[in-house]
Amino acid sequence: MLAVLLGIAMTTMAQAANYAVGQIWSYRTRAGEENSRVIIDKIEDARTLGKIYHVTIKGVKVKNPKIAGGISDTLQHLPLSQASLDGSVLKLIGTGKSDLSFQEGYREWKTAFDAGKAGIWTVSIEKIVGAVEKAINQ
Repeated sequence: MLAVLLGIAMTTMAQAANYAVGQIWSYRTRAGEENSRVIIDKIEDARTLGKIYHVTIKGVKVKNPKIAGGISDTLQHLPLSQASLDGSVLKLIGTGKSDLSFQEGYREWKTAFDAGKAGIWTVSIEKIVGAVEKAINQ
């Protein structure tokens, strides 16, 4: 049992050390979103928070009454803590380029973050998707 736990911990540490822009990861998803993927768009260091991973999530099924069809399949620019990413990702699926559509959201977030008015997600990606859906539908 200890060997299994140690192996899981070492795999997680290895993942964290190897995160890079453009990587596409599977993650622990909500039911029905098993094909959803996380794309790492940007990685930056914050003095007080450590590394911040800016990601896009594709393949979700977020209820959104504000768009045609009522379902969003992409969530752009979500700033995550390393613990959030470490605790969520399962397997590196591939690598590519950053999803550049995140940049507008990033700029807005960065302005608010630098002013002390925005933060980062520290919970699992599964919980983030649920929280975003709840906020959209309030």
